[in-house]
Amino acid sequence: MKAMILAAGRGERLRPLTDHTPKPLLAAGGRPLIEHLVESLVNEGFHELVINLGHLGQKIPERLGDGSRFGARIAYSPEGWPALETGGGIFHALPLLGPDPFLVVNGDIAVDFPFGRLIQQPVDQAHLVLVPNPPHHEAGDFPLSDGLVTNEGQRHTFAGIGVYRPELFDGCQPGAFPLAPLLRRAIAAGRVSGELHQGFWMDIGTVERLRAFDARLAGRQAGHRSEQSLPA
Repeated sequence: MKAMILAAGRGERLRPLTDHTPKPLLAAGGRPLIEHLVESLVNEGFHELVINLGHLGQKIPERLGDGSRFGARIAYSPEGWPALETGGGIFHALPLLGPDPFLVVNGDIAVDFPFGRLIQQPVDQAHLVLVPNPPHHEAGDFPLSDGLVTNEGQRHTFAGIGVYRPELFDGCQPGAFPLAPLLRRAIAAGRVSGELHQGFWMDIGTVERLRAFDARLAGRQAGHRSEQSLPA
């Protein structure tokens, strides 16, 4: 299964950091956010990656190259600016993603979700990973009932992780458009499955959350160094 990382956004809430650096290249734990995601995906069995490019997008391939140093092959889907929104960006990249179901991950999340389990996940039109609602998004996005995403019930937050069939985009035209209306149409038809991830997840959409993730990684690294220094 191929995986796509959405990396074309402007990152308005992270300005002025994103005035000269694309959001996926902002650092946490001493490394760009997108490198953490690439390594997680590769470690879980995803070795063919597609990354879309928008704001300051040329800097991302300059950093990641062809992916070989991560054990991956990276193809890039340039969109120019303004970018094509989530739906338009995925549709634009379909020739690179191929005819089979593919994983899409937002480039501005941090998560401990085991991506590899999605490789064998049965998919009708889409399969979404949801998380408990964080304080900054208490209303949530989608209800979940017996493994199906629905339109009624207690809403959970979309984690920015989904598996999609290319058929979800049937009838779409090139250009900018959101993903949500396509998902809601498929949900209404009962064709979107889902699951609730109860582990770590963070939407790194603000400077405060970027700092929080950086502090989390710094604490983990300090703990690892302490363990290594313990006498045998």
